[in-house]
Amino acid sequence: MSTTELPASHAELMDGVYRWQRHIYDLTRKYYLLGRDRLIAGLEVPAGGTVLELGCGTGRNIILAARRYPDARFFGLDISAEMLETAGNAIDREGLSGRVTLACGDATDFNATALFGRANFDRVFVSYSLSMIPGWERTVSAALKALSPNGSLHIVDFGQQEGLPAWFRCLLRGWLRKFHVSPHSTLREVLESESRQTGATFRFRTLYRGYAWLAVIGGQK
Repeated sequence: MSTTELPASHAELMDGVYRWQRHIYDLTRKYYLLGRDRLIAGLEVPAGGTVLELGCGTGRNIILAARRYPDARFFGLDISAEMLETAGNAIDREGLSGRVTLACGDATDFNATALFGRANFDRVFVSYSLSMIPGWERTVSAALKALSPNGSLHIVDFGQQEGLPAWFRCLLRGWLRKFHVSPHSTLREVLESESRQTGATFRFRTLYRGYAWLAVIGGQK
């Protein structure tokens, strides 16, 4: 596994949060990280394509995507060494180590060539990670720079729960704060701005009455 110099404070924070949680993460998160499978289905990876996940965590998404797109190669980046250990073990158990490469790095500032031996990818996706990343806007910019021509960036994360009762929003936000998660009200605005600057197409969907937001930058017009 490749490593780069990381901002110790956030890396250590994430390791601390997930040192024990990583063992039950996938069992619990399936009940409230909604829309992840819809994102994977929408990747539509070309045959022989390459896919990068930023904030790959336990490897859950990469494993499902690798099963769905058996001709593609996958790359995963995460700032937490603890999570990457879990991801590596899961990928080995699935017999996917020949098609999946993991690296420890900061999603806001990474050198894909140094980490993975390639600079660009046909698809980049970020699933429920932007809401945990300080300076998350830089992650969006870095992801777009890592796209191949005609590639696309796919994002799913917490929305603003705009169609749900106020009491539910309050309870959810309180729960998420325990895990250093902050849904970003400006997410759509930032993604639209980035798509305009790059001249890329932009698609946005509100899921489950605003519980989650799903966005795609680039791809087919």
